[in-house]
Amino acid sequence: MNREHAIGVFDSGIGGLTVVRALHEALPDERIVYFGDTARLPYGTKSATTVAGYAAQITEFLLARDVKMLVVACNTMAAVALPVVTRLASVPVIDVLEAGARAAADRAGARRVAVLATHTTVSSGAYERAIRAQRADLTVISQACPLFAPLVEEGWVDHPVTELAAREYLRPVLAADVDAIVLGCTHYPLLSPLLARLVGPGVVLVDSARTTAARARAALAACDLLRAPGGAAPVHRYYVTDVPPRFREVAALCLGHPLPDVQLVPW
Repeated sequence: MNREHAIGVFDSGIGGLTVVRALHEALPDERIVYFGDTARLPYGTKSATTVAGYAAQITEFLLARDVKMLVVACNTMAAVALPVVTRLASVPVIDVLEAGARAAADRAGARRVAVLATHTTVSSGAYERAIRAQRADLTVISQACPLFAPLVEEGWVDHPVTELAAREYLRPVLAADVDAIVLGCTHYPLLSPLLARLVGPGVVLVDSARTTAARARAALAACDLLRAPGGAAPVHRYYVTDVPPRFREVAALCLGHPLPDVQLVPW
């Protein structure tokens, strides 16, 4: 593998751009190739078999572009399709679910942790297993939030409808007196201001993006694949399977700056 090759990042839509933003901050010299399957989202209501098929297709697409690492920035894919990705990949694979579980387990003093995620992720039990593998003493409460990802894709990150949905989803979570809430979908960090207001200052929101970026940096360093600083500015590429009307607006929220040109993959 070549140090100049890019890091491949993929998600069901644009939520994975929150991970891309963290990667830009942690690895400013690295090139990113991003794939968002915007035509087939949401993944969280689909079967594990279907999600695994999508994951295999996207993995092969990115490997054909000579990436040196894959970052699975979709918690649903990480929950049910990670074995498919790792079997196909000849490069290091980092996933947001393991990073989120580690970040939750590292919360000092936490006794009860909630995971907000899609139906498919919750049904898999992957987060609970991953968290308890690191801290068996933690109580883990999982709550499916199927409306969150479509609402984020619509750009309704601070909207009365989104707040109504959030209040319903958070009701059993807050009743359980949790200390921390893992945002178990990469779309959900865009709802952090709303969620923080609803849960109050006594509950910590855990976003796996920074932990994922830190793990990616460590893995590249261990494989001697870090791109040397001081060279030409990295050029990033973005691929999507559809460009919804509000795509660029929401993408700018994820990245913190306008999205460069994207290439359409007509699957």
